[in-house]
Amino acid sequence: MAKGLAVTMRHMLQKSETQQYPEVHPDLPARSRGVIALVEENCTVCMLCARECPDWCIYIDSHKETLPAPEGGRPRARNVLDRFAIDFSLCMYCGICIEVCPFDALFWSPEFEYAEYDIRDLLHEKDRLGEWAATVPPPPAHEVGAESPKELSAGSRPAAARRTAPPASARGPAEGTSLAPEAAPGTAHKATRDTAQGAERATTQDAAQDTGQDTGQGPGRDAVQDTDRETARETARRPAAEPAKGPESPPRREPPRAMRDIRSIRPPGSLPKNAGSPPQKKDGPEGER
Repeated sequence: MAKGLAVTMRHMLQKSETQQYPEVHPDLPARSRGVIALVEENCTVCMLCARECPDWCIYIDSHKETLPAPEGGRPRARNVLDRFAIDFSLCMYCGICIEVCPFDALFWSPEFEYAEYDIRDLLHEKDRLGEWAATVPPPPAHEVGAESPKELSAGSRPAAARRTAPPASARGPAEGTSLAPEAAPGTAHKATRDTAQGAERATTQDAAQDTGQDTGQGPGRDAVQDTDRETARETARRPAAEPAKGPESPPRREPPRAMRDIRSIRPPGSLPKNAGSPPQKKDGPEGER
């Protein structure tokens, strides 16, 4: 209780600071929510503010006009704003309409002196909302070291920096890489096959030499020569390797076979004809063929 009385006595002895309103207007902060102002030139009648308003206190009417076509162009249609009204007797000053506006047509104004004697007079049209747009304070300056807006930073960059790098396929080969074309799959397969044949031939010669040395006779050398001859004959009989295809060559397609009699094709799921029963003769021109 003593502490409470001490606080009361302290405030009683201090000089009070009273602002004589309406002669002296209060110094309101820049983000105060007084009234909603409209910049008619920025409004494109997108209806986002009216759809997002939780109180449905925004009323918008518009019509379309066709603009004359420029030389070599076509005429275009645009929306023209006829009415933009806000009923402040229903507005709860949530600021959703200002946040969702994509073209900066709505702003908060610190003006709060729009009281009326009749509640029906709180429905203000676009002319009154446009007058409050002149009282909107300018935005505060950016903090020291803050990033500049993306619109300004993108426009200040030089044109050379905005160009994208060429794709990897358009660039030349990297340093230290060979310019020789890659080996085709057929060439690699042929080299592997020749290596295997050479290893097999060397194994056969070693076996024949070992056999001749063990027996102390000379037929081992003749066996090696016969094996070389047979290998040469097999290589000559094999067909020539097909030319290597590049990685971009299209795959080969076999030509379609000509169909002589389309009636002879058995549809899927049908039973084949019985080979033992004689063919039945059909009536009409098909049976005479």
